[in-house]
Amino acid sequence: MDLEKNKKNAIAFYKTAYEGNPKKAIELYVGNEYIQHNPNVADGLNGFIEYFNRMQAEYPHKSIEFVRCITEGDLVALHTHQIWPDNDQYVTMDFFRFDKNGKICEHWDAIQQIPKESVNPNTMY
Repeated sequence: MDLEKNKKNAIAFYKTAYEGNPKKAIELYVGNEYIQHNPNVADGLNGFIEYFNRMQAEYPHKSIEFVRCITEGDLVALHTHQIWPDNDQYVTMDFFRFDKNGKICEHWDAIQQIPKESVNPNTMY
């Protein structure tokens, strides 16, 4: 496994899909299968494409910042900061598994909305 290449490909994959071109993201970075664990996204390649096309149509002005990227074995973890309309902000942690050919084949995520106020002075990053 080329950990640095997987790291760069995970970021490029997510950014390409998030910014409105999920079909290109699939073509460039995903293998023959894509197992989805997010319960709001249908399993498989078409489910991924449909979800991100819908998000782009409904929320074209969203943005994403990649805060951290960690690799281990065949896994890449992305820690992101997303800003959606009306300054609605989220922290996401996405995990991608890569197959033996260096292609993404599985995804898990956890999403948490950033509250307007916090009981401590620490950021969520």
